[in-house]
Amino acid sequence: MNLLAKIYVTLKGSVLDPQGTAVTHALHALSYEAVKDVRVGKYMEVTLSAADVTEAHEVVRGMCDRLLTNPVIETYTYELLEAAE
Repeated sequence: MNLLAKIYVTLKGSVLDPQGTAVTHALHALSYEAVKDVRVGKYMEVTLSAADVTEAHEVVRGMCDRLLTNPVIETYTYELLEAAE
């Protein structure tokens, strides 16, 4: 079965986000004063083949834990969808 993993990586709340701070200031300069804070992250799409959804979850978690994220400063979430063939 072919699946699409949509992976969202963000900095942990305790980690300073200078890029997010810069975006917040820029939005304020454009008169978006309602914006209180911005956190910048990464988004990835990975298409993979797996025997079943359980195996796909294991593969995605392994990729995120071993390569796609820095577990010291980042956290991740993901969703699995059926990929178009």
